Amino acid sequence: MSDKKILIAEDEGIVTSDLRSYLTGLGYRISASVLSGEEAVKCCRSDPPDAALIDIGLQGKMDGIEASKKIWGEMGVPVIFITGFADENTLSRARQTNPEEILIKPIEEENLKKALEQVLKE
Repeated sequence: MSDKKILIAEDEGIVTSDLRSYLTGLGYRISASVLSGEEAVKCCRSDPPDAALIDIGLQGKMDGIEASKKIWGEMGVPVIFITGFADENTLSRARQTNPEEILIKPIEEENLKKALEQVLKE
């Protein structure tokens, strides 16, 4: 079991619920579940998680890519993108932030598990 904290930034309730269930089942703690990039940055500033799962398309003015730039750049929190946007322009923009991984929805649990293990060195 892990004591690692994961932030979830996802604006689709069912996806968030599935992620929470899966991650807690693996022994991770959820530091926060938020809907917007602004909330993700705020949560990471106040209580930095060990890793962040961030959807590229979030509510609010700041998308997941912009949030990732701040979260990684200011706090050094590793980011795994989870996204339904698989067009080359979006993926190219996302890659510029040097995420640990980009997982395309629907997310395969085994891929998420491997990505987290690699990021968290478990």
